[in-house]
Amino acid sequence: MSDYKKYVCEVCGHIYDEADGDQDTGIAPGTRWEDVPDEWRCPECGVEKSEYILLD
Repeated sequence: MSDYKKYVCEVCGHIYDEADGDQDTGIAPGTRWEDVPDEWRCPECGVEKSEYILLD
C-alpha cells in the first residue's frame, strides 16, 4: 500500500495525487503536497493550493 496522499479541490473536485504529481503543470510524480509550490494553482479551476483538503 502506498503512503502517498490525495488532496481534493473544494471548488471543482480536481484531485491531486502525490503518486502521480501533475505533469501538465510541471509537478513530478512522487511530489509531496507540502513540496508543491504555494503559487501552484488548480489546473481545472485556477484556485489557490489552500483550497485543497486531504482526501480520506
